[in-house]
Amino acid sequence: MERQTWPTSPPSLGPLSGPGAPRARPRRSGFTLIEILIVLVVIGLLVGITAPRIDVVKYRLEAGMQGVGMTLLAAERQAITQQHDVVVTFDVPNGVIHIFDDANNNGVKDAGERERGMTLAEGVVFGRAEAPARPMGAGPVTFTRVVNGLPALVFHRDGSASENGGFYLTSTRAVQSGKHVEDTRSVEVERATGRATWYRYGPPAWRQAF
Repeated sequence: MERQTWPTSPPSLGPLSGPGAPRARPRRSGFTLIEILIVLVVIGLLVGITAPRIDVVKYRLEAGMQGVGMTLLAAERQAITQQHDVVVTFDVPNGVIHIFDDANNNGVKDAGERERGMTLAEGVVFGRAEAPARPMGAGPVTFTRVVNGLPALVFHRDGSASENGGFYLTSTRAVQSGKHVEDTRSVEVERATGRATWYRYGPPAWRQAF
């Protein structure tokens, strides 16, 4: 009589199918509309809480201050590199700084001498509003030299400046309201070295910025 042997593993029945077979759950990808709406609501609440505390004018003043500082530094470097005067003029009513190469050092913009301009940042103007004057003087721009009808600063080829002096920057809101004196900045140039130093007015005193 033969001995019957059984397989070690049951035969495969194949995939289950039919109405009674369990259905595989589809994989979930991305976010649902509800989740996206919740995230947007949270972001909106955070912006609503923090936005009133952000002083946009302050950031514009800082950006304007850095822009003017870099412009003066570039003019001084150019005078040294090209070994001729570079003239910087200040158009106070229009809030524009003009720079031109005075290749023949005659103090006048001649034909062919390159000129470029820089406009102050939005909401930033020349002036000190109600902040007290610095020792350099009270006017918006205290340089006494005049070129093309505008107060001017001249950088020479040795890096020195034409005179000691400077200018004030403040915000339109400070000028219009008589408040916000903390918006006022001062830029002062040393004649011997051409170095520009910045000051911020924080009541009740001026403080050096850089």
